Order: sequence, then structure tokens, then C-alpha cells
Amino acid sequence: MTLKLGLSTGLLTGPALLSDGLAWVQEAERLGFDSIWSSETYGSDALTPLAWWGSQTERVKLGTTIIQMSARRPTATAMAAMTMDHLSGGRFMLGLGVSGPQVVEGWYGEPFAKPLARTREYVGIVRDVVARRAPVGSGGPHYPLPVDGDRAGTTGLGKPLKSILHPLRERIPTFLAAQGPKNIALAAEIGDGWLPLYYSPYHDAELYRPCLQEGFAKRGGMPAEFEIAPSVPFIVDDDVERAADTLRPMYALYFGGMGARDMNFHQQVVIRMGYGDVARRIQDLYLDGKKDHAAAAVPTKLIEELALIGPLDKIRHDLEAWRASPVTTILVAGPQQRLRQAAELVLGG
Repeated sequence: MTLKLGLSTGLLTGPALLSDGLAWVQEAERLGFDSIWSSETYGSDALTPLAWWGSQTERVKLGTTIIQMSARRPTATAMAAMTMDHLSGGRFMLGLGVSGPQVVEGWYGEPFAKPLARTREYVGIVRDVVARRAPVGSGGPHYPLPVDGDRAGTTGLGKPLKSILHPLRERIPTFLAAQGPKNIALAAEIGDGWLPLYYSPYHDAELYRPCLQEGFAKRGGMPAEFEIAPSVPFIVDDDVERAADTLRPMYALYFGGMGARDMNFHQQVVIRMGYGDVARRIQDLYLDGKKDHAAAAVPTKLIEELALIGPLDKIRHDLEAWRASPVTTILVAGPQQRLRQAAELVLGG
């Protein structure tokens, strides 16, 4: 399979949103990248920068990794998606995710319970709004439309509505960010693509493929076009250990300090990869305030399974495992020189 390249702009802040972000996006389009992706947690939102960058480009697709579901009602997300699709001439791709309980409950003030059921209901409403075949109603427990008139504070006057805006396309590609087995299966069942934050092509057969096959079976088979677009750290350096050192603090944060001790979805990914003892040691060190020690405990072998690091020839060799996997696009981040290196190795440009 021919690998495509996507640019993940990451969580830019301040002036970098305008300067660095725009420069990266325009360089990515020039180099032949297929897509650019924005994201959000509890800082800048995903849609506003993407709209600005989209206005400065002509060809690249525009995706979100991710829009956090708790930040917007599904009808608001559908409105934004249709608007972005019109403004970009049909280039928009909607990436959705549930985030984690600390952000959902701490930042958005929403309950985190039943993330799979909420996702299924949310995607269904978004698709109904975009399809615009009938007034939208939903009897689900999480996003009822219209809201029950018996609920405290409601008037009972709500009625199903149809979007005033006609969609440019009746179906906008919808990707799900998923890490756990059940969530991966759900992405395969109802999504047009899957956005893994951590993916290893060396563990595809035992960790990911069964989950995907479970989801595809529920939808009656694998769709003709299903995208898998993991975020892949990409560091060119003649010294492999030095390249790994640049990534260790990030992995230590996610595997050790992101989420609660007993609920860290990122950590569970590497535990399933066979790094249980290592993952728990990283977490213990990180939560004890020993962040440097936690970073030093991240094995180079683990980093090499999740990232593309080292000299050009080594990365060229390691890319073969990604080409042999079901991955369709790898999302890379970084300054313009790194984007040029990625294009040279992945696209042959």
C-alpha cells in the first residue's frame, strides 16, 4: 500500500498558531502531503486554526485530531463540519474523540461515563444532520433531540429540526480517535477511519487487526476506503539514542503522568504491547515527581516500535514495516526541515 503523509500541527500556542503553523501547512502542501490536522485539549480549539490554514491552501485535506466530543453538542459539531466543508471546497475530515475523564470532567464539566455509547450516539446525530434527509431526532439517553419536555427547566416546545444549511456532501469522512480494543472495534464499525495516537506496526496482527475485524464484521465487511492514520514521531539523527532522548520526556508524560494512576489509557497501550513492568515503573517515577528518571526509564526499543528515529537509511528500512501494515497515512509533526525529510523518505520527493 502506498503510504500518504499528513501533517499534525500539534498543540500550538500564542504567535506560533499564526507563524509556525501557517508556514508548516504551506510547506506541507508544497511537498505533496495529503492532509493537515489540527487538535485541541484545553487551549486553542481545533476548528479556528484549521479554517485559517485552509484559507491559505488549495489542495490538502483538512482534518481534526481531535474535536473533543464533550466540548460541543453533536449538532454544533455537525454545523461546524458542514461549514468547514463548504469553505474548503469539500476538503474537511472530522476527527472525534472522547478525551479522558480529567479533561472531560475538569474542563468541560461533563460526565465521562459510557464513552462508547456516547460516541455511537454522537456520530449518529452528526451524520443525520449532515445527510439532511429529515428533521433530526434522537431518543438516546446522552443527546436526546428534542430534549424531553418533562426535564426540569424545559418548556416542552422543542421539535425536530433540519439544518438550514444544505451540505456540500451528504457524508463527511468521520474518524474516531481510539486506543482501547472496544473503541478500536467501534471505529471500524461506524467510522470512516481510525486515528491511533500510539500505533506499532510490529504488533498489528495480535493487537489491532482482531479489533478492526470485529468492527468490520458488525458493519457487514470492510468498507472500500477505510483510513488508518496514526501519529508517528519522526526524528532524523545519526545518533539513535540522541533521537530517542528527544522523545523520552513526551512518552514519560503520557505513559506516566497523563490521567490518574488507575485510569491512564495511554499507559494501557504499551502494557498491551508487553511493556507492563516498564510502564508501571515510568508511572511510579513520574507521579513521585521524578520526571527525569521516568523519562530515562523509557526504553529505546519501545520508542523504535512507536516512532521513526535515527539515520536516514535506518528510517528508510524501518518504514517497510509501516508500508506492510494496514496504515494508510502517517501523521508527522515538526519544523519545515523535518517535513522535507519525511517527504523524501515516505513519498520519494
